[in-house]
Amino acid sequence: MTRLSVNINKVATLRNSRGENRPDVVKFAEDCEKYGAQGITVHPRPDGRHITYDDVRKLKKVVTTEFNIEGYPSEDFIKLVLEVKPDQVTLVPDAPDALTSDAGWDTITNKEALTKISTLLKEAGIRVSIFVDPRGEMVVGAANAGADRVELYTKPYADLYSQDPEMAVAPYIEAATVAREAGLGLNAGHDLSLENLRYFAEMIPWLDEVSIGHALISDALYYGIEETIRRYKEELK
Repeated sequence: MTRLSVNINKVATLRNSRGENRPDVVKFAEDCEKYGAQGITVHPRPDGRHITYDDVRKLKKVVTTEFNIEGYPSEDFIKLVLEVKPDQVTLVPDAPDALTSDAGWDTITNKEALTKISTLLKEAGIRVSIFVDPRGEMVVGAANAGADRVELYTKPYADLYSQDPEMAVAPYIEAATVAREAGLGLNAGHDLSLENLRYFAEMIPWLDEVSIGHALISDALYYGIEETIRRYKEELK
C-alpha cells in the first residue's frame, strides 16, 4: 500500500500566528503517527513562517516513522539536513519567497548541481527525492543526477481531475512508468485530497508515498485528525 506522510507545515503556521506553542507541533506529529500516519513531512523555509529549523531538530528526536524534509538546497538547508539526518530529503526548486511549491526541477539544466547535492546527501545515509513535473525527460534527468526517488508535482492533476480524470492522470502514468523503468522510487504530492487521491493511487499502484498537508489539515478541522488520517489511508488501500 502507498504510504501516507503527513505534512505538518500548516499546523506550525497556526502556532506562529500567536507566537506561542499552541498547537504543539511536536506533539501533533507524535499524534499523527499514533493515529496511523506512516511518515511526517516538513518544509522549513528561510523566513521561518511555518516550520522552523528548531522544530526540525525537535521533531528528529520524536518521529519514529519516516521523517521527510523538503526544501531548496541552500547552504543553510544542507547544513541542517546533514545535522539532523532524516530518512529522506526532497529537493524542491522553490525561490525563497515562494508561497508554496509550484513547479518541479529542470533536472537537465541543473544536473551538475543536483548530482553534487545528491552525492553529498547519499554519503550521509539520506535517501534523495527530487521534485519534478510529470515529464519523462525530467524523471530521467533526476535518475542521472543520482536521485533515489522522484516526487511528482500533482497540482495539475488536481486542477483537471474534476473535469477529466483520465486526461488528468495520463501524464503521471507515463512519468511513473519512466521512473519505474529507471529504477527510481516514486512519491507524489501537492493538492492531493480525499476527492482525487484514490483514483491517482489506483492508476499508479507502484506509488511508494504521498505527502499531503494543506487538504489533510483542512479536512481535520471537520473530522478531527485521527478520523482524517483514517480516511486518507482508506483512499490509499
